Amino acid sequence: MIRRWLRNRLPKASSIERYFWARPFKRYLAHPNIWAINRRSVAGGISLGLFTGLIPGPFQVFGSVVGAVLFRVNLPTAVVTTFYTNPLTIVPLYVFAVAYGNWLLGGVGEGKIPVLPEWDWSNWWGSTEALLHWGLNLGPSLAVGLPATMLTLALVGYCAVRVLWNVGIRISVVRRRRRRLRRSLHDR
Repeated sequence: MIRRWLRNRLPKASSIERYFWARPFKRYLAHPNIWAINRRSVAGGISLGLFTGLIPGPFQVFGSVVGAVLFRVNLPTAVVTTFYTNPLTIVPLYVFAVAYGNWLLGGVGEGKIPVLPEWDWSNWWGSTEALLHWGLNLGPSLAVGLPATMLTLALVGYCAVRVLWNVGIRISVVRRRRRRLRRSLHDR
């Protein structure tokens, strides 16, 4: 059911022709796995989206598109999954990455996360500068914790999709068997 719903809503490889900016990349974007809705492709797309979602700056979607083409995983799911990071979630995710980095380093880093600066809506530049200095003070904990968090989220996402996909298949097989059994009992 979800597969059919996605198939009707996600773009197809043939839709590349409609967009003038995508025509030069048709050779790369025409691979069927990039648009396929199967267990491996969707799990890889979600995993890639979780990984690239923590790339600093506005390069998350670009990273997921390039990764989807390179690894031949579902492009739309990779792009959509990157949006789990947004202005509300990015700071807690980075704080988690710093704590994870501290744990992985055995407390070699700062050992303590500096207090997050207050955001002053009337002084955007000063607040952004304070946030940048806060980020630079995180040092080695962030340098180790961010890639480790990216890899962990990607691995957990991949495994979760594969397990949930298998559970869904098993449930549909059981339902199909029950329907057949009911039909065979009803036909007697």
